[in-house]
Amino acid sequence: MRLQESGEMYLETILVLSQRQRYVRSIDVADYMGYSKPSVSRAVSLLKQGEYITVDREGFLYLTDAGREVAEKIYERHTVLTQLLISIGVDPAVAEEDACRVEHDISDETFAKIKEHVTREQ
Repeated sequence: MRLQESGEMYLETILVLSQRQRYVRSIDVADYMGYSKPSVSRAVSLLKQGEYITVDREGFLYLTDAGREVAEKIYERHTVLTQLLISIGVDPAVAEEDACRVEHDISDETFAKIKEHVTREQ
């Protein structure tokens, strides 16, 4: 199952929330993303079907290995691209928004070169 951008965003959100708190529930994802509970419920169902997440009896969400791989890839792109944009003078809030748009479409090759450049400049 090929994930769409929205699926990647949900996985990234679950990763970020799981780094901040012990358990992640659908309501946490809805609050963080500003989405409705029914929208999150549908996404959770699709991510479960795709075996990107599991949900236990208490409703806590967990990334599978496949889900974690996607989430970490997207999150790394987000942080590196945000860093790059801020370093060239883009307002941090704008850099965050733009990185969020670009992180899903940029090629692996281009991202690797950007990451190499950002790492070299630090």
